[in-house]
Amino acid sequence: MLQETDRRVMREFQRRLTALVPVLDLRVFGSRARGDADPDSDLDVFIELEESTPALRQRISEIAWEVGFEMDRVISTVVTTRAELEHGAMGANPLILNIEREGVRP
Repeated sequence: MLQETDRRVMREFQRRLTALVPVLDLRVFGSRARGDADPDSDLDVFIELEESTPALRQRISEIAWEVGFEMDRVISTVVTTRAELEHGAMGANPLILNIEREGVRP
């Protein structure tokens, strides 16, 4: 369960992200999703896109930094595409399986 502060951070991050690119799936995972985060824990965010480029991934990282800086929260992103999940190594990745199991949609 996300704390209200994390929900506010995610709303702003999601607003900026969706203004940039269509997002297929967006989930918070890790300690903040489980509710056992320390005060210094980062906000782990999974982002699934239809398509991606290195420049787009860089811009997403910049948005995460900007929002995190403004709202005093470190945002760590995992960005992948549908094709990487369905046909690539990402689909069998233990991290992705964990995100599917414990991830929380904002």
